[in-house]
Amino acid sequence: MELSAKQQQFNEAMEHYNSRSRYKAFGLAVSIINVSLQLYLLNRVWPQSIGVGQQILALILAYVITDFVNGLVHMYMDNNDRYNSPVGPLIANFHMHHKIPQYRKHNLLVVYFMESGSKIWLAGYLLAVLLLAGVPGLNPVALHILVYIGILSSFAEVSHYLCHSSTSPIVDFLGMYGLLLSKRHHARHHLQDNSNYAFLNGLSDPLINLIAAKYYKGYKHNTDLHFAHYVGLDGEDR
Repeated sequence: MELSAKQQQFNEAMEHYNSRSRYKAFGLAVSIINVSLQLYLLNRVWPQSIGVGQQILALILAYVITDFVNGLVHMYMDNNDRYNSPVGPLIANFHMHHKIPQYRKHNLLVVYFMESGSKIWLAGYLLAVLLLAGVPGLNPVALHILVYIGILSSFAEVSHYLCHSSTSPIVDFLGMYGLLLSKRHHARHHLQDNSNYAFLNGLSDPLINLIAAKYYKGYKHNTDLHFAHYVGLDGEDR
């Protein structure tokens, strides 16, 4: 399809997103579902004592897996141009994070909640974990890992927000040592092409970059061009 046609599709999708309240209401509903399930599952696993050592192991494994899984989802979405699909307005709005990378300043709890609304896949994941939690004999360490992945997937959005918006030396320190997303590391995603999709701490990017190179051509000469002629609402930001 010609670039001009894709640009028109993008503009129409964004017009629908901004003019039809159901899309923002849907995002709010997804946020409520995700955070409610996270709180319920966390309350369910906490009484199951697995010891300090296994708690640390569960958190480390969950951190690594979360960075990888969310990076894969980010890779898929950054290269998704199905603007005429039923979820086309949501796809187009997702691409706005490349056009307007800066966030509005918000309390971190607000960021956690609101950004969870873009993670439709997470609602399905958390529901699956809820069903698995009722399986007799399920390894409690495995259940902890699954629950932590569900929570850290929303926390990854906070890490991404801090990477773009924070000037705190503490945030820079945590980014330097791989606990949060490093500004220098993530800058490659915006300055280069088809790289560094992970956004919890970015440690899984070497593997994700190999996958991206095999399956995608990149966004700089693809989806990033689709919003080139989009003129947003006055004061529009994230």
